[in-house]
Amino acid sequence: MDFNFGRPDFRRNRFEPVTGTIVDMTPTRIGNRRANGCMIFVALEDADGNPVNFVVTPSTFVVGFETLSVGMNCTFWYATDAPVPMIYPPQYNAVAAAQTRNGRFVDVGYYNMSLINDSQSLQLNIDGSVNVRTTNNQYFQGSPANHNLAVVYSSSTRSIPAQTTPMEVYVLCD
Repeated sequence: MDFNFGRPDFRRNRFEPVTGTIVDMTPTRIGNRRANGCMIFVALEDADGNPVNFVVTPSTFVVGFETLSVGMNCTFWYATDAPVPMIYPPQYNAVAAAQTRNGRFVDVGYYNMSLINDSQSLQLNIDGSVNVRTTNNQYFQGSPANHNLAVVYSSSTRSIPAQTTPMEVYVLCD
């Protein structure tokens, strides 16, 4: 049960990650529009060999603005409350994507007023050294609290919730 004390928060989303290797990337279209190169259909194979497909749109945030490619090990996040077609393999609209790298962790989710994520597993300690930006790489002019965030960090404490001073924070503005 979500206790928001009578204050609806329509911008709050839950995100689920899927990690695997990109096995194919092709330009795609939605509906009866022609494929114009702005959207990419990404076929991913998870660690168990299961296929999962993602549609990468211009609004998909790619951490580090890296170019995705076949053979790359990546994590894709999708909004759990977004509509999806009932097909196999599953197909989701990618909200965010990040290449898997040693020593770099990425968390995508809603962070509350105390900068704790929805799963209560990570708390952010933001000081003046942390870059807080929008998904188009502009400086974010407000507080990142009570927003959906993509958080990039290298280490955390072993406390509950774990605490980290992130390297970068991206606000997933609606």
